[in-house]
Amino acid sequence: MRRELLEGPIALTLLRKCLPVVGGMIAMMSFNLVDTWFVSRLGPAPLAAVSFTFPVVFAVISLAIGLGIGTSAVVARRLGQGDIETVRRRATDAALLALVAGVLLSLLGLTTLEPMFRLLGADAELMPLIQDYMGIWYLGAAAVIVPRVLNSVLRAQGNTLIPGLMMALAALLNGLLDWLLIFGVGPFPALGVQGAALATVLSWGAMTAALFWQRELRDCLDLRRLTLGGLVASWRELSRIALPAAITSVFTPLALALITRIVAGHGHQAVAGYGVGTRIEAIAQIAVLALSMTLPPLVSQNVGAGQHERVRRAIFGCFVFVLAWQLGVWLLLQLLAPWLVDGYTAGEATGSVLRDFLWWVPLGLGAQGVVILAVSSFNALHEPSRAMRLSVIRLFLLTVPLAWVGSVIGDTRGIFVGLFLANVLVGLVAWRTLRRRLDAMLPVAPKVESNDSLEKKT
Repeated sequence: MRRELLEGPIALTLLRKCLPVVGGMIAMMSFNLVDTWFVSRLGPAPLAAVSFTFPVVFAVISLAIGLGIGTSAVVARRLGQGDIETVRRRATDAALLALVAGVLLSLLGLTTLEPMFRLLGADAELMPLIQDYMGIWYLGAAAVIVPRVLNSVLRAQGNTLIPGLMMALAALLNGLLDWLLIFGVGPFPALGVQGAALATVLSWGAMTAALFWQRELRDCLDLRRLTLGGLVASWRELSRIALPAAITSVFTPLALALITRIVAGHGHQAVAGYGVGTRIEAIAQIAVLALSMTLPPLVSQNVGAGQHERVRRAIFGCFVFVLAWQLGVWLLLQLLAPWLVDGYTAGEATGSVLRDFLWWVPLGLGAQGVVILAVSSFNALHEPSRAMRLSVIRLFLLTVPLAWVGSVIGDTRGIFVGLFLANVLVGLVAWRTLRRRLDAMLPVAPKVESNDSLEKKT
């Protein structure tokens, strides 16, 4: 088992761990982009049908993310304590939980497929296409969930290279299979949207199989000592973090939907400019999101080892880094803004919205990065309720209300100013809350009496 996270230089260790994660995240971003591009070649109806599936797909992925966060936090802390036997037990039981969750979601999804998408607004024209896509996708739900949990076991040990490579290879395989299965090339039949779903399932399935060949992961899995009591204990410990983390993951798209609704009140051009801006924002946050996946294992392992001062230095060092990094990203975006506006917008009104977005929203991404890292740190500290409260404050008590107030006062620019202010305010809250929590973890130095006090006593 690796000890880099316990003993290595903090900054250098996190840098080495982040780089493969960045590559893997870029690969994962390409999954939906490539699928959407290929499906769009089939026509507007298939594209609309697949677009209807995104909320359901994201809900399943949110569950997988939650299980991954819970697994990483539990396994990493046990590693820090040196409890290798429990590490194997928790890692094995987490993989089994992911498998069971995948099978149950397959059954639930297939039995509720039509009513669910009727509820989401799909009409009779699109329903056959949705059934073609989700009928296959639901069958592979376990293949979507299990590898995310297996990757989290590796990241908990400090191994981010293998998960990054696996995600990149899965993305490449998905693109190839999309081309072969959607349109039919050579001996492959043209399956349309069914081909897109099958490509996704086969890619994740191949990634799962490849992960089981990884020796470091196999050393963490042990089915020989499986007992019902041990399984229940593991699942209970994992769910205490995984369930709140999964719910928190769903909060972000829900808040984004509400903000999009606010922007839509100012017309289609405003939505177009905002839509381009959010895609640029996602790329601008890659470093922060990579840190949010690599910092928690370091935090959990060092808490388990009782190295609380190292935890404090790691977290607040990352806070300072993301503030400086995102300021640099903001300056770069200002230099690129004329090119981005000309290249991604058609029309003066849309360009004006995007220009305002690029000025105000990225200016607050450093503070938002502090919040994201604080949330992931609280999960790593096994305090998911604090992480959830912080997310609720950011998204529903500040971000959405201030965006609405800005919309009333100052058009779309007011919305973006509201988003900036919300990030700054909640960033201050996150910094203060986490500082107080970490201060409470540090040992209190014994009070040394002065010479005057000693003389008075004598």
